[in-house]
Amino acid sequence: MYQWRKFEFFEEKLGGGKCKIPEEISGKIECASSGRGKLVIGCDDGTVSLLDRGLNFNFGFQAHSSSALFLQMLKQRNFLVSIGEDEQISPQQSGMCLKVFDLDKMQPEGSSTTSPDCIGILRIFTNQFPQAKITSFLVLEEAPPILLIAIGLDNGCIYCIKGDIARERITRFKLQVDSSSGEGNSSVTGLGFRLDGQALLLFAVTPNSVSLFSMQNQPPRRQLLDQIGCNVNSVAMSDRSELIIGRPEAVYFYEVDGRGPCWAFEGEKKFLGWYRGYLLCVIADQRNGKNTFNIYDLKNRLIAHSLVVKEVSHMLCEWGNIILIMTDKSALCIGEKDMESKLDMLFKKNLYTVAINLVQTQQADASATAEVLRKYGDHLYSKQDYDEAMAQYIHTIGHLEPSYVIQKFLDAQRIYNLTNYLENLHEKGLASKDHTTLLLNCYTKLKDVEKLNVFIKSEDGVGEHKFDVETAIRVCRAANYHEHAMYVAKKAGRHEWYLKILLEDLGRYDEALQYISSLEPSQAGVTVKEYGKILIEHKPAETINILMRLCTEDIELAKRVTSNGGYLSMLPSPVDFLNIFIHHPQSLMDFLEKYTDKVKDSPAQVEIHNTLLELYLSIDLNFPSISQVNNGTDFNIKARTASNGKLAVDGKNSSIEKDTLERRGKGLRLLKSAWPADLEHPLYDVDLAIILCEMNAFKEGLLYLYEKMKLFKEVIACYMQVHDHEGLIACCKRLGDSGKGGDPTLWADLLKYFGELGEDCSKEVKEVLTYIERDDILPPIIVLQTLSRNPCLTLSVIKDYIARKLEQESKLIEEDRRAIEKYQEDTMAMRKEIQDLRTNARIFQLSKCTACTFTLDLPAVHFMCMHSFHQRCLGDNEKECPECAPEYRSVMEMKRSLEQNSKDQDQFFQQVKSSKDGFSVIAEYFGKGVISKTSNGSTGTARSDSISSSSGF
Repeated sequence: MYQWRKFEFFEEKLGGGKCKIPEEISGKIECASSGRGKLVIGCDDGTVSLLDRGLNFNFGFQAHSSSALFLQMLKQRNFLVSIGEDEQISPQQSGMCLKVFDLDKMQPEGSSTTSPDCIGILRIFTNQFPQAKITSFLVLEEAPPILLIAIGLDNGCIYCIKGDIARERITRFKLQVDSSSGEGNSSVTGLGFRLDGQALLLFAVTPNSVSLFSMQNQPPRRQLLDQIGCNVNSVAMSDRSELIIGRPEAVYFYEVDGRGPCWAFEGEKKFLGWYRGYLLCVIADQRNGKNTFNIYDLKNRLIAHSLVVKEVSHMLCEWGNIILIMTDKSALCIGEKDMESKLDMLFKKNLYTVAINLVQTQQADASATAEVLRKYGDHLYSKQDYDEAMAQYIHTIGHLEPSYVIQKFLDAQRIYNLTNYLENLHEKGLASKDHTTLLLNCYTKLKDVEKLNVFIKSEDGVGEHKFDVETAIRVCRAANYHEHAMYVAKKAGRHEWYLKILLEDLGRYDEALQYISSLEPSQAGVTVKEYGKILIEHKPAETINILMRLCTEDIELAKRVTSNGGYLSMLPSPVDFLNIFIHHPQSLMDFLEKYTDKVKDSPAQVEIHNTLLELYLSIDLNFPSISQVNNGTDFNIKARTASNGKLAVDGKNSSIEKDTLERRGKGLRLLKSAWPADLEHPLYDVDLAIILCEMNAFKEGLLYLYEKMKLFKEVIACYMQVHDHEGLIACCKRLGDSGKGGDPTLWADLLKYFGELGEDCSKEVKEVLTYIERDDILPPIIVLQTLSRNPCLTLSVIKDYIARKLEQESKLIEEDRRAIEKYQEDTMAMRKEIQDLRTNARIFQLSKCTACTFTLDLPAVHFMCMHSFHQRCLGDNEKECPECAPEYRSVMEMKRSLEQNSKDQDQFFQQVKSSKDGFSVIAEYFGKGVISKTSNGSTGTARSDSISSSSGF
């Protein structure tokens, strides 16, 4: 085998070779074990001693009376298992015993010695298990307190003891390893347990065989793995539960299926061990008779430590150290150096590959590995081996700051290496926006379109996450790689970038419209809002078609599914897209007209109608296309409002005039159609509509709105402003008829207008007076006062009117005089009757009962109203006349009602306000005694008194 490199990765501890076993251990060391922070040594005098970390004597005790042959410290519990020779009870029974000591339980303080409690003693050899020389010993803790103890003998047998030894609940069985009768060739030199899942396996080694027992089988099944073996102390188990045996020619590893790898280390293997992935060997050199202790790193194929030692009797591992006990009771403690020291040693020798392998095999943290790779990369970079240096730097991605590497390779001559590093940075998803920018700039600088295609158009399903999409688009766009930028934008779903490139960089409007049509409606709506201005400018008709699809998609289906307009509210509203038409009102008008023709019950119909009214009523709609065609010539279109409210423009602009008149016609139709008769409020903002009509001098619309809102005074005010007397009177005829819901007071306003006109309007005044007289709207005095303000009017205008009114008033006065006289006569008659009742006697001559018409007999009741009744006919009601009581009660009820009404001031003033003659209402209240200060005296005097007679009076 070729020579392995030697390193000093280990160092001697505890003073090096000067360390010795304490003098308290006087006997010959027969066995040793370690575990749970203790070193246990057994001697030929039967004593067992415990040493601490510094190999100082802790305490000792007499474990066996004769000698201690084998020891093993358990790992799960602080127990010590020993095999030794004790006194024989009888010649037929062997003195070989197995003992279990509990090191946590010491004997009582009163005892003469300090010794742990022996919790179990077991005789190894019995009649069924005959005595033989013990050559190997191994204990497995299965599930405490169950132990499985394997004892190898020189006759090729293995005695197994399983159970709780402390409670003597055990089972024994025997395994036969080698049936050979040749003396010395069948002794069991080594044992090793292996847990393979749930299966328990036992390796057994003899000088000429390696066997494997499957302990889960009953009886355990033996499998021969190899026909070569080894001597005692040359057997070990690796941390992967591999069996290791040492022979003079090599070291062999065994798995459950047979021999595995072997390592050709020449020399007799006196001791073999395994420590933290290292193979430990004490090799005897036959040429010079010296023993060498080697520590092999098999993964990295190096010798981590090599040392010439004396004759070794035991090799142990504890406290992270390797302890060698010599036959002369000296000891050697060897510990591994820390990783930093080992790496510094390798760096000084420029052995970077060894350092890298070392940190990887010893499972150092990733940052430590990256630091080694960085130093190796720096070393290669200093030697100008840039390709290999970059290979090392690539391995540091994720731990080393990328700017450290990028700074080294920014030179143009090394742009290929930099590109390689940036590609790997993106592959691992650790690239930032700046890294993406730098990589794409490298591609564009190298003009490597193929690599750019691979980077941009990778179809591995992860490509969209390897780099920052927006950065890639921006860099490709800046470098005029528009197709690549569009590909990235489309793949990543960045529709706004895709359309920005199509529209702003390439001017491919048809393709942009086609792309928008392929998007989901919600996404298409967002993109149209952002880029609609450009599209409307260049492709207005196509853009309007897309908007119509967005706002009216599946409307027929929606109408069949639901009738409450819920689906419509989910669709985009045309109002959302108004801003894209800011410089194109004609296109906006076309779009809204198409929408309203198709959708009749849109949730946004009020806003839509408001916008359409503004477009329809505008005097001068902007026409950018006209100004472009005429090279920017300004027509100086001046709108003028004529006296009749019609629009007047210059003759050469007849086309614009025609368009304006057509739009106003549409506006008037919209005002009427959007305010159905069954709705109280219109489907547009009335205040806004009035403002628009006022601003744009749209008289027809203004009159319609005022009339619809029953603002009749504002209607006639419109006619008054333009002095349209004929229209004014016609309007009052239509709106001033109270029988048809009109306002008769309009005639009073009209009369006032003519009275203040300051010109001759006799004809119109006479016509107005006809209607005022017919409906008795104003008293004559008011008419005279109103018309007297117009100096152009003569008395002849109102002469006939005044004559008729005077004659009418005279008739009314005469009627009132006659009524007064009648009321006075009636009052005098009533007063006389009352006086007569008070002062004169009343004679009752009625001979029949008013109720039953039979002859009146006693007892009888006579009332002052001259009605007489049998007392039996009246029943319990003797105090009022049944015949006159209803009339009396109705009078009293009317009086109470009037008294209550007198307290309701609101009703009184409402009657005064609504009446044509308020004075008559007040007079009526006075006449009924509601307002007069009358005393609320007893009403008993007004009631018909009754006289009860039982004597016939």
